[in-house]
This record gives sequence, structure tokens and C-alpha cells, in this order.
Amino acid sequence: MTIYKYAGFWRRFIAYMIDGCIISVILIVLAFIAGVAFFAGTVSGGGNTLMADLENPEKIASLTVWFWVFSSLINIAYFTYFYGTTGRTPGKMMLGLQVVSTEGKPISFGIAFLRSVGYMVSSLVFCLGFIWIGFDRRKQGWHDKIAGTVVIIRSPETPTEGVFIPESPAPRTQPLEKQETPDN
Repeated sequence: MTIYKYAGFWRRFIAYMIDGCIISVILIVLAFIAGVAFFAGTVSGGGNTLMADLENPEKIASLTVWFWVFSSLINIAYFTYFYGTTGRTPGKMMLGLQVVSTEGKPISFGIAFLRSVGYMVSSLVFCLGFIWIGFDRRKQGWHDKIAGTVVIIRSPETPTEGVFIPESPAPRTQPLEKQETPDN
């Protein structure tokens, strides 16, 4: 039976930052597309009313709320998809981490969704739910406790190709060219 170590705060933090960068790129691309569509609509058909709406603070506040809702949905979809399929986001893959149930089994899409929504709970009150990882015995954040998951450090898969190099080579008594074989 293989025993895996729980992943600590800093390793998980770096993985989360990598995932955050990926999500930011996705949001920037989508915002660029939306901006181009908005300005194309403004130019093509009576842009005076649309531009006047941008000067209205209530409209800007509404737009900000919609952007927050949209980015939250992108975050939930991103983490739910990766955790539900492999238990690993690209950031976790790079750092050799995996999300599993507390029993060590792969998680379902339902648990992945619950964990992703739990990120919002962990981010409340100065991100205490994330900071909790550094002090918990099983390195669980609040989102892990809500979903019944842990993050483990996965050992690399057994290579199928390559060469085996022993850690400490055997000492040689003679140079390689002068070694004699028992057949000679």
C-alpha cells in the first residue's frame, strides 16, 4: 500500500497562482472579444446612448457585478472540470499534486463542484480558509473540509522509457579499457 504525504500551504499556493494566471488569460481573451463586440455595436448603430450609459455610475456598478458573476462562474467551471476529470488542475499537475477524497479515492464531479464553490467560503474573512491549510493536521482548507477532500503529493509515474542510473555507482578498481572479462 502506497502512502502519500499531504500537500502543504506553499506548494498548493503556487499551484493556485499558476491556475489563477491561466484563468486570467481566459478572462482577458473573453473581455477583449466582448469589448470588440461592444465597440463594433456602438459604431454601427447609434452609439450615443451606449456611450452615455458608460458615464452612468449605476450602469458601471451593474457591469462590475456582472463581470464578478461571470468570472466566478469561469472559476467554478475551471476547477470543477479539472478536479472532476483527473483531480488535478494544470497548476497541480506541474507541482505533482492531486485532489482525492479523504479515503484516497478519486472525486466525482459533484464533489469537485462542491469543492470549487467552497473556495468562496475559504476566501471570506481575509482568506482564513486558505490560511487554515498551514495549521491543519491533514493540510485541509475549509473548502477541503466542506467537500471531504485532501490534496496529496503524487509521486511521478513509473517511466516506461529511459535509462536507470543507480544513485551511487559501484567503485571501479581498474580503468574501463583495461578491465578483463572472465572469458579472456
